Amino acid sequence: MEISGDEEGRLDAHLLGCDACSRRLQELVDLGGVIRSLVRHGAVYAIISDRLLERLARGGARVREYQVPVNGSVNCTVAPHDDLLVARLQAPLAGVDRLDLVLVDMGEPGEARLAEIPFDPASGTVILMPQITEVRRRPAHQARMRLVAVSGSGERVLGEYVFNHSPWRTPGNSG
Repeated sequence: MEISGDEEGRLDAHLLGCDACSRRLQELVDLGGVIRSLVRHGAVYAIISDRLLERLARGGARVREYQVPVNGSVNCTVAPHDDLLVARLQAPLAGVDRLDLVLVDMGEPGEARLAEIPFDPASGTVILMPQITEVRRRPAHQARMRLVAVSGSGERVLGEYVFNHSPWRTPGNSG
């Protein structure tokens, strides 16, 4: 929502003069800082933009990244020195208005659906960032998910993805 210069000036004056609104604004600013820190440390499960990923990497985050083709799989792990783990799910996104991510087999019974995930149709990818701490502590397992285009006429699976996860092993150490 855009406001005119006059409205912006009145809003600024109010925020500076109203203790309750000033406190609330500061709470929102503080919350933003907490959220940025959680994302920067891989503590949240999120769908992120390429721009945010680039910003995190420029800020010094060590990123382990996997490209997963449509209906493909990848062998994956996470090293002790990795700060973030991301998967680029390739998909034909042109013409898609709504996109859901269905977590089919994530070590829990049943499916979970992340509805209306953010995506850039022109990129042809969805960038998934799981909680790195959760992935690190899991034993060898297989995770499956699918991207689903949702429209008024129904759903269409755009791609299925399989992650064959193995815990990190120090090179030269087989156990």
